Amino acid sequence: MKKVSMLFALIGMMILPMMQVQAQDVDPDAVLGKWNTIDDETGRKKSVVEIYKEGDKLYGKIVELFRLPDEDPDPICDECDEDDPRYNQKVLGMVILEGLEWDDDEWDDGTIMDPKNGKVYSCKLWLKDGELQVRGYLGFSLIGRSQTWVRDK
Repeated sequence: MKKVSMLFALIGMMILPMMQVQAQDVDPDAVLGKWNTIDDETGRKKSVVEIYKEGDKLYGKIVELFRLPDEDPDPICDECDEDDPRYNQKVLGMVILEGLEWDDDEWDDGTIMDPKNGKVYSCKLWLKDGELQVRGYLGFSLIGRSQTWVRDK
């Protein structure tokens, strides 16, 4: 039993420094720029969101929409909560990511709004293999939806 404990301690001493170096090597500004949003239900490109910083917080606004022929080419957020300043505003140009803060290796503690249904969720995002992982959730991050966004060229 003592040998097993020592083995785990040795492995931990080797892995922990590698994990810490990885977290320190992450560039928080690498998420800035334009991203194609990919619908997690249909796999279709829906929009381009431009991610930018104001101070030390992260925001994102819709700068382009990809609409099907039977969809309104210039939709408004009529499903937004009436108390939300985005209610009945155009989706194009709308800020949907708000107030995310850098936390070691991801942006967290902000919100994302789904203009399709007007719902606002807690949000976090991070880069994985050059793609942006976006997680919107209620309460703890176990209940929610994830999308993978790809950088716009």
